[in-house]
Amino acid sequence: MYRLLIRPFLFLFSPEGIHHFTFRFIKIAFAFPFVQSIVAALHKPKGNKLERELFGIKFPNPVGLAAGFDKDAKLYDELSAFGFGFIEIGTLTPKPQPGNDKPRLFRLPEDSGLINRMGFNNEGVDAAVERLKKNKNTVIIGGNIGKNKVTPNEEALNDYVYCFNALFDHVHYFVVNVSSPNTPGLRDLQEKEPLTRLLSELQKLNNAKAKPKPILLKIAPDLTNSQLDDIIDIVRDTKIAGVIATNTTISRENLKSQISNLKSIGAGGLSGLPVRERSTEVIKYLSEKSGKAFPIIGVGGIHSPDDALEKLNAGATLVQLYTGFIYEGPELVKRICEKIN
Repeated sequence: MYRLLIRPFLFLFSPEGIHHFTFRFIKIAFAFPFVQSIVAALHKPKGNKLERELFGIKFPNPVGLAAGFDKDAKLYDELSAFGFGFIEIGTLTPKPQPGNDKPRLFRLPEDSGLINRMGFNNEGVDAAVERLKKNKNTVIIGGNIGKNKVTPNEEALNDYVYCFNALFDHVHYFVVNVSSPNTPGLRDLQEKEPLTRLLSELQKLNNAKAKPKPILLKIAPDLTNSQLDDIIDIVRDTKIAGVIATNTTISRENLKSQISNLKSIGAGGLSGLPVRERSTEVIKYLSEKSGKAFPIIGVGGIHSPDDALEKLNAGATLVQLYTGFIYEGPELVKRICEKIN
């Protein structure tokens, strides 16, 4: 039904515009009694083999919503009714920022992909915290954190620390995002020395807490094997909890979309089916080369149950959806869980 009727209608409108419209529609609809219960009854996966315990957290199922969809924690409760085992909010920054100029989100229907150059548009971490206070621990939340565009890399640690402290009491795990291609200079923080310093300082803060929380690193699919070796060393040395593989790619190889269309779109991170193979390669490399030394959350091009199984078989413990959720609809979560179960 979604692919035949709903998606063609949604795709008539601009991607970012329809995203905000859909958010408002869901918020209004779920305000009516029993709507959320009905949606949950239709979409929530059932099965005694779906629960996963990871980082000391019990996930009801291994399929989560990736960061970027509910940046400001406005709809995490409603979105959980579509069957997700966990919701990752963000990327959040200390100060609100509008992000890059519009248009900044583009569909590639021929490739089942998206290109975005959003630029960490968000209302700031403090606004998200106010919304998260209403969670009451009913939804497992990951907090994806970054730095403001105007913050130089030499001072980036201060931004990550601010977000970490603000979110600590309101999320179940953290994700350090240094891999978005849409904030100038951000990916420079993936280099071994600055990344080790950043993660070490966050871990020091974390370990000073009465109950430390898992810190994960989200990496780009564009890293070389040598850089992936560095990631393995960094995870070992800083003792962070794991890795999310992968973010969007700057590559435009092997696309079906017309070159003229790609040129008119310009820069941005590519997600969806075009990144599926490379994302799986990164997961497999990290898992095998490290000897399965740390957990991996797999994300990138999951548009079917088989795509999810591919990630899990490559070494991921949990998976996340974003572009696949847009192209395939909410039924995808249940379909993946049924295949796993």
